[in-house]
Amino acid sequence: MKLQDKKHLFNIQEEITYLNTASLSPSFKSVEAAGIASVLEKSQPYKIPSSDFFDPVIELKSLFAKIINADDYNRIATIPSVSYGMATVTNNITLNAGDEILVIEEQFPSNIYAWTELAKQYDAKIVTVKQPDTKTNCGELWNAAILDSITDKTAVVTMGNLHWANGTLFNLKAIREKTRAHNALLIVDGSQSVGAFPFSIKAIEPDALICAGYKWLFGPYGCAYAYYGSYFDNGKPLENNWASRLGSENLAGLTAYQEAYKPLANRYDVGESGSFIYTKMQIAALKEILQLTPESIQEYCKSIAKDAIKELKSLGCYIENDADRAHHLFGVEIPKHVNIQALQKELKQKHIYVSFRGNYIRVSCHLFNTVEDFNTFLNCMKLFLKSK
Repeated sequence: MKLQDKKHLFNIQEEITYLNTASLSPSFKSVEAAGIASVLEKSQPYKIPSSDFFDPVIELKSLFAKIINADDYNRIATIPSVSYGMATVTNNITLNAGDEILVIEEQFPSNIYAWTELAKQYDAKIVTVKQPDTKTNCGELWNAAILDSITDKTAVVTMGNLHWANGTLFNLKAIREKTRAHNALLIVDGSQSVGAFPFSIKAIEPDALICAGYKWLFGPYGCAYAYYGSYFDNGKPLENNWASRLGSENLAGLTAYQEAYKPLANRYDVGESGSFIYTKMQIAALKEILQLTPESIQEYCKSIAKDAIKELKSLGCYIENDADRAHHLFGVEIPKHVNIQALQKELKQKHIYVSFRGNYIRVSCHLFNTVEDFNTFLNCMKLFLKSK
């Protein structure tokens, strides 16, 4: 399916150039409407049926399961954040002294802190695979280094399927095969990819997948999703959420306390996961995402950025090869002599919104962006770089 821009589905002013979905997505108008309608419903709580504690959550899990190509929505947990999902993972892993937890260089903190604490607890070791110091085939070499670093000492590999700051792609299929050969777990942070970049549970078979919901899944800030594979089927949740227990739909019988949980990952749901406002906004968002395909999003983003990328490279900026990075999110490494603070100020004055990560500008685009957005960004960069 060839996509055209969908700017009309969002409330973004014409003078704004928003290339920062990787930080926080705008809301679809449909998501905004669902939130407003839900706020108004809460003003008349007597109209909210008890089934709304449960049925919308099942619908939400089913939608997310479709997005990641998972067969059973019971393997999905609704959670408030990536850190919550990672804490659930580390809460159910036992290590031996000397075991290694493999991460990549400059991984996002939510997928680091939980592991450093686990390593301390068991006297294990964090192994960081650094980005190669080269501008030639960097992504390919980084992937090779990751595979070489997985050994019999590796207990866990935890990473995204692309780098959150510069968009470098990682070959999760090959990494999964290597982790299996060494009896290691694979935990994936899909926050910067799921919804905009192809991902299939059936193809990768991770032990867990954790995703923030407020970026490429277009939900409100404070929502996230987790997929837990069979390794976690009988694990211990972080909290004792009444709604996760078997038979909790029978509100009149809640004091007939139940030891058993609902199937599979339901035990890991955060308390109050039936949040009337958030859940309905999330459902509206995932319905929008399911009308698209990640492949077509990638193709669209590539098409609107390609000319600007070519010119940025000619200005002395480094951008990873097309084949080794994502198209919805990529890093623009600016020349070292450039005053980053001055450039930030210049972009802000022109209402151009991007992220700065070290010496990189992280550019992240979606269907509300156009060629004109990239031309605006490029022209600002041209004027600034040529004046220095």
